[in-house]
Formats: sequence, structure tokens, C-alpha cells
Amino acid sequence: MTFTVLKFSSEDCGTCHRMAHYDAKVAMELDAELIIVMLQDTDTYRRYRKVLLAQYPNKEGMGWPTYLVVSDPEGAFTIHGELKGGMPKGEFRRKLAALLPQGEA
Repeated sequence: MTFTVLKFSSEDCGTCHRMAHYDAKVAMELDAELIIVMLQDTDTYRRYRKVLLAQYPNKEGMGWPTYLVVSDPEGAFTIHGELKGGMPKGEFRRKLAALLPQGEA
């Protein structure tokens, strides 16, 4: 099963920009696809809005950025976990890895 990491972000979020320096690389290293959903990008936002609202029906409690680990984000999606807010690269890698299934070493 392929997992997708949806990053809900905003163009005016400094923390989101800082994490953008490494979040895609970390996701790729962990065999997950990262899709960046900028709130200002209405087409992309509209496409994944249902996933966000399933986790945050009124958007309360979201962090900036919010990462949702999802299978089948285009269809009958399942949310497997989330990460919220800024964190250093090592912590992001460790927390994201904990949400993804690990292959045989």
C-alpha cells in the first residue's frame, strides 16, 4: 500500500517554509508521496478538503503546517496519522517514520 502525506500549508506561514527545506526529501526517503496543499491554491485545496475536514471538521486544532498520512487520498481515503507544527528535521523523520509501515530491513 502506498501512503501519501498531505501537507496543509499557507504561503504566509514561516514555519511551513522552513519545513519545506526537508519535508519532501524525508517523505521520499521513507517511501511516501508528499502532496503540498497550499490554502491559497484553491484547485488543490478543493481536491483534498474532504480529507482535512474529516480530521478537523471546523479546522480547529490544526497546526501550521499539518501533515496527514493518508491512503487513497483521491478516493475512499483512510487517515493513518498526523503531525502538526514545526519541528527539526530529525524529529520530523522519526515521527513520520512511526506513522508509516516499515519494510523489512
